[in-house]
Amino acid sequence: MPEPTPIPTEQLQFAMPPTYPTVEAERRYRKERLAAALRLFGRHGFEEGVSGHFTARDPEFRDCFWANPFGMSFRHVTVSDLLLVNSGGQVVEGRHHVNQAAFALHAQIHAARPDVVAVAHSHSTYGRALASLGELLEPITQDVCAFYEDHALFDAYTGVVVDEAEARRIAAALGPHKAVILRNHGLLTVGDSVDAAAWWFLAMERSCQVQLTAKAAGKPVRIDHGDALRTREQLGSDLVAWINYQPLFQQISREEPDLFG
Repeated sequence: MPEPTPIPTEQLQFAMPPTYPTVEAERRYRKERLAAALRLFGRHGFEEGVSGHFTARDPEFRDCFWANPFGMSFRHVTVSDLLLVNSGGQVVEGRHHVNQAAFALHAQIHAARPDVVAVAHSHSTYGRALASLGELLEPITQDVCAFYEDHALFDAYTGVVVDEAEARRIAAALGPHKAVILRNHGLLTVGDSVDAAAWWFLAMERSCQVQLTAKAAGKPVRIDHGDALRTREQLGSDLVAWINYQPLFQQISREEPDLFG
């Protein structure tokens, strides 16, 4: 028998970020991805009471942001539950309160970073553990190199972030990076899509777990500076984050389709 004929590459499926025919379609897409990301965060145990928040910039009203309702479990959020909040923290669409302390922080980051569509912060276990040490992630695995010289440490703790001045200091510490470790507090990630911000948070939490585990077992071998930089160039873009996130979105959307309600 003759050898099977290879299928032309252009006929193989490969998911890429979509384009949108209307701003309404893009808005719906962002809201669906935000509800799904919140469900995934709940599934991964990233809730701690009413702490934790995820925002996505509206594609039309760029000083307004979709956010999770205050006091609602991540595991239960649906698209219709999401709030639209203006830059002053006022709810302009929705029927729930917004976490004002959370939004003070997110609003300053969105203002400082017009390139950012989404901001994710939650009180995850390993993120808090590493944050308590006041350490950055070290280049000890291939995956963590995505964050190499592209995350920061906010080396202060003054209580719950409730004022604009403190939020501005955190936004300044984040700078142009994809993530910041808030000392004695936890992790915060950003992205040019909801999917990217969610992936960076999940990846950063796992990287914290690996670093803590490796250091408890011995002395990890660091990847050389040049190799770490090259690996970041391969793995560290928001597009790569979006691609990595798609299997997780498929899982949650198929197993919990009520999130789109």
